[in-house]
Amino acid sequence: QVQLVESGGGLVQAGGSLRLSCAASGRTFSTYTMGWFRQAPGKEREFVAGISWRSGRTYYADSMKGRLTISRDNAKSTVYLEMNSLKPEDTAVYFCAADRFNRLSGLRTDFTSWGQGTQVTVSS
Repeated sequence: QVQLVESGGGLVQAGGSLRLSCAASGRTFSTYTMGWFRQAPGKEREFVAGISWRSGRTYYADSMKGRLTISRDNAKSTVYLEMNSLKPEDTAVYFCAADRFNRLSGLRTDFTSWGQGTQVTVSS
């Protein structure tokens, strides 16, 4: 099992930017797919971005495409999510997750390890 700890959330004005971090530890995760999801109050948890740790291949949900960059730092065992041009509707708890089968999927059920989440609040 891999352990994931998110950080970097906070309060930002509309149009601003944030960079979220996800520090991974535990089992060897170099073959995993890492993903970011978000959950707004009263809504389902939804996929926003993913990256293959080994190849660095990235993929994004259409809802935030063009405003996100997901990346990883192998030396720091950390995955990042850079978010730009934030909107009030981006307000949510953002979760980091890991899929040990490296399926490059956006399905929540494919990810078996989860962090505790970090709150992002965008004010208008």
